[in-house]
Amino acid sequence: MVVLNKIYTRTGDKGDTALGNGDRVAKHSARVTAYGTSDELNAQLGVARLVAEGEMDAALARIQNDLFDLGADLCRPDMHLDAEAEYPPLRMAQAQVDRLEAEIDVMNKALAPLRSFVLPGGSALSAHLHVCRTVARRAERLATELATDEDVNPSVLIYLNRLSDWFFVASRVANDNGAQDVLWVPGANR
Repeated sequence: MVVLNKIYTRTGDKGDTALGNGDRVAKHSARVTAYGTSDELNAQLGVARLVAEGEMDAALARIQNDLFDLGADLCRPDMHLDAEAEYPPLRMAQAQVDRLEAEIDVMNKALAPLRSFVLPGGSALSAHLHVCRTVARRAERLATELATDEDVNPSVLIYLNRLSDWFFVASRVANDNGAQDVLWVPGANR
């Protein structure tokens, strides 16, 4: 259970912060940058949800919760010590990846195959989802960079990879199942 009685603690005033295991690291460390970007993505999802309705809004809410799980996973290094922890760390699970894949498959069934790349835009929701897609790709790049030097749960990397695909397919659904997609026309303005 999380209890936040006081919002400012002054413990990070000199540029460091505590990880989930209590270790202190620079606020610009690769780990903090990776989970900070997942938090940025979560905030962007909150903006997208302002124009989402029904099942799309419910799916985005599930993803927002997953992103908090993902941040909790990333802020807890040393996966090899999980079994010894007083409180078991929250780790991303394959079931979360499987859910994304199943949702992508369902959404994709209603879409015609693409004959060109899609430009971000169309409906307001689609445009927001494209921003989410690009932030998810950045979060993935940062997490894979972190994984070159430190332990990262493989499910985090897979989830972020599927998530950007999910946002792409959802952006097409938000564009009247692709009917309002804005297609790239190579060299159109030469």
